[in-house]
Amino acid sequence: MGGVGLAYAAAIGYPIYRYLNSPVEASIQMAAVKDVTLPDADKLPKGSALMFKFGIRPAILIHHQDDSWVSLDAICTHMGCTVAYDPKKDHIHCACHGGTYDAKTGENISGPPPRPLTKYVVAVTPGSVLITRAQHG
Repeated sequence: MGGVGLAYAAAIGYPIYRYLNSPVEASIQMAAVKDVTLPDADKLPKGSALMFKFGIRPAILIHHQDDSWVSLDAICTHMGCTVAYDPKKDHIHCACHGGTYDAKTGENISGPPPRPLTKYVVAVTPGSVLITRAQHG
């Protein structure tokens, strides 16, 4: 009887443990990634975007019509949905709750997002694009 109770407790407790522990693991994994190189991303047409992984998180690289480049975290700061670039409106949109962000700065424009998207540093070279974390302090 005690073994069955222990197995039952483990079956319930382990998913709760994983749920509560996962933000710590994600933070550690994210901190380990300092940069990402995207081969041939320098060929991305103006007015388009490329989704990629920065560590374990989705991110977006945008090549604007004015030939500027921007890379932002692609997770909405409201509820964690993945955002997408809308080239016709030149903004980033979260389909979950209608939040919008400025496609050049990542600043929240409208809707429920409480904070801007994290912005990365972009270095375009022939044959690749290097995305790095912004240096603080």
